[in-house]
Amino acid sequence: MRNKKQMCKYADEMLVYEHSVFTQGAIWQIDSFDQWGVELGKVLAQRIIPELESETEPKLTHDSSTNALIRRYRKGKESK
Repeated sequence: MRNKKQMCKYADEMLVYEHSVFTQGAIWQIDSFDQWGVELGKVLAQRIIPELESETEPKLTHDSSTNALIRRYRKGKESK
């Protein structure tokens, strides 16, 4: 476990890094903290949630990995 001095050093380094990212974004006129992947995840989740909650087996049209995870979740939900 880190002591307080080490934690403060780590926090200071994070602040410098985040300030650097912000400054570069300001120079390039972009939003450095716009996380398009997070926004995409929210859109995809809105499609997946009804499939997770459906009473009947939904027709899954996602990639094979996502389909397998949905089926696994539904199977575990049914066994409870």
